[in-house]
Amino acid sequence: MTHVRVKLTFPEQLVKQPIIGRMVREFDVLPNIRRANVEETMGWIICELGGEQDALERAIGWMRDLGVQVDLLADIVEG
Repeated sequence: MTHVRVKLTFPEQLVKQPIIGRMVREFDVLPNIRRANVEETMGWIICELGGEQDALERAIGWMRDLGVQVDLLADIVEG
């Protein structure tokens, strides 16, 4: 299992959608939320995503396609 640390920033139109839950179910990626702030007009989450390398890449691409800003905070933290 590989882990990567990311900051996810959600625009207003995505704040109320269950994106993290869908990511877990569709890509078998496990988030470990370290810090978060969610308001009516935007939200952000700092977390470590764990899973197979291919699943992590697909999940990150999927979130970006939805409009989530995904910033990598560090290289792979564990392999």
